[in-house]
Amino acid sequence: MSGHSKWSQIKRQKSVSDAARSRTFSRFARLIALESKKSNGVLSAPGLAAAVSRAKAANMPKDNIERAIKKGMSKDSGDLETVVYEAYGPGGVAIIITALTDNKNRTTQEIKHLLSLHGVELASLGAASWAFTKNADGYVPNEPGVEVAGADEELLSTILEALDEHDDVQRVFTNANGYADTGN
Repeated sequence: MSGHSKWSQIKRQKSVSDAARSRTFSRFARLIALESKKSNGVLSAPGLAAAVSRAKAANMPKDNIERAIKKGMSKDSGDLETVVYEAYGPGGVAIIITALTDNKNRTTQEIKHLLSLHGVELASLGAASWAFTKNADGYVPNEPGVEVAGADEELLSTILEALDEHDDVQRVFTNANGYADTGN
């Protein structure tokens, strides 16, 4: 009965939850570093304050937050930039992907490849954004959501999970019912 001990089960569950927390914390660290660079480390700046409060809401340790702020202020910090991608998913669902990257070309190709594996292609800028209104917290669908069911729902869920696992992707917004915002 190998592999059936209580400790084995706990170890597997812990590794899954730790990996998810690690992805979340690294996303917040990149966002905080970018906002810190923009605000020159001024904690009262709106962008940095919002990023720090979101990180604290996700239970990110204070040491990690301080380290990310210092990294953003250092001279050798990479040039991080925010990139927005648009696509149409299964069932005509509009998808907006926001990413934070130090290499725009690499990230574009990786997102394009990831979407093409699931039969979705990147759309041109503005092709899907008409379905959303941008606010301080992200993108909100303009109209009631698009209904997806059956195979389309499973494919959309798979696409969103794959995007969520990508290191550079910060948030993914859709106008599908039940999938309005994923990510942090």
